[in-house]
Amino acid sequence: MGTMTNHNSSIADVLIIGGGAAGLSAAQMLGRSRRSVIVIDSGDPRNSPAEGVHGFLSRDGIKPAELLAIGRAEAERYGARVVRGTVAASRGSLAEGFEVTLDDGMQLRGRRVLVATGLRDELPDIPGLRERWGKEVLHCPFCHGWEVQDQAIAILGNGPWSVHQALLFRQWSSNITLFLNNLVVPSEAEAEQLAARGIKVVAGQVESVRVAGDRVRGIALAGGPELAVQAVVAGPTAHARLEGLAGLGLAPSAHPSGAGTHLATDADGATSVPGVWAAGNVADLKAQVLASAATAAWTAVIINNHLMAEEMAADLSAYRQSLTLSGAGIQAGASQ
Repeated sequence: MGTMTNHNSSIADVLIIGGGAAGLSAAQMLGRSRRSVIVIDSGDPRNSPAEGVHGFLSRDGIKPAELLAIGRAEAERYGARVVRGTVAASRGSLAEGFEVTLDDGMQLRGRRVLVATGLRDELPDIPGLRERWGKEVLHCPFCHGWEVQDQAIAILGNGPWSVHQALLFRQWSSNITLFLNNLVVPSEAEAEQLAARGIKVVAGQVESVRVAGDRVRGIALAGGPELAVQAVVAGPTAHARLEGLAGLGLAPSAHPSGAGTHLATDADGATSVPGVWAAGNVADLKAQVLASAATAAWTAVIINNHLMAEEMAADLSAYRQSLTLSGAGIQAGASQ
């Protein structure tokens, strides 16, 4: 383990809340910068239902749990400490330092905080949907479109993005059906686009997703027929996971896309609270796993630089004070 920068062993340089790809990526970068790091991992990653992670160079198809196990080992190699738990309460400031209390009562302190807690997906309340979430029920074609290519794909209407999803998934299959679900009304231009791309449109409320033989088999309409499908696209509402962090002055805000809430930051991940940064999905709803890891690495660099500037200021002040005292001593000796 490298030499720690701070001289109070009870206070870590950085507390990282969240042990997913973003949190572990930042932990590795900070560890390699010889910073003391504590990662608080709830053990409940957003993508845990998925069978594999895709679009991640050199790790395509890796199981989410395996990717995180590799990430933990790499972060720990550079001295990071990973603690299992969730934050129950928090307090502090840049001047005083930050403290979090975990659900088991453990208290941890840090000079800076990085929030990498990710998102919680709220799916429409339709039977069968949650059961197959991350398998045949999906939302991102770039993450899982290849695995359902050329299948009969249902787009579950639940908001203004549903038409866009239908047009987007048409790249992966010519057999696309948009179920309006009494929530989507395509504009005249959108209806023309759907027709031009050969996308079927079905009116009526979706009653359930039929599951049989451990996979999706169809969509049942209220008071109507069941249509056979092999995959379902459902756009969830994403909520920033900020439980226990209100004591730091953190609160979610509506995302400009209308797709949910996030923790607002500047381009370098700084939140409105001095000394607290955020990275990954909690700040950027659209970030895939690789992008979350990449932005977190950069935010870690920014945090290291912030700490370094503070340390430089303290050392410079001490240095100038020593020169003043030394000069005073020389003058006193000369006068004797």
